[in-house]
Amino acid sequence: MPGTETRLADFLPYRMAITSNAVSGLISDEYRSQFGLKIPEWRIMAVLGDAGRMTQRELVRATVMDKVAVNRASKVLEERGLVARIPNLADGRSHHLELTAAGKEMHAKIWPQAHGMTERIFATLPQKDQDKLRAILDKLLASVRKIEGETE
Repeated sequence: MPGTETRLADFLPYRMAITSNAVSGLISDEYRSQFGLKIPEWRIMAVLGDAGRMTQRELVRATVMDKVAVNRASKVLEERGLVARIPNLADGRSHHLELTAAGKEMHAKIWPQAHGMTERIFATLPQKDQDKLRAILDKLLASVRKIEGETE
């Protein structure tokens, strides 16, 4: 007899994914309607705005998006004049990507909105729980990175 509890409901990776998608979706509604950016495009802009110039390979690792998604989003951002492609002098086969002046300006407008929505979402958790969640997420990501290193 089917109940309300399923194995999937208890499967932590699934719960993390749907929660992450719900949070990202709510935040992205704001910048999608105002700035015409999809989630992958904003992720790349956010990482470049935070970390500065990066290669697409570095963006794949930083965003945990696949190569095709990073490539597609990068091309859209470049076509819109938000990202510039600069030759990588250390490796002639790749390029660095960085925000243009227009990209930096847009990033500066979106970041406060995204941060404000994040504060609203996480207001339900006391600060100590938010800090604990950050620590748990850091541990999980470190575990994934370690396992990835073992399989490469």
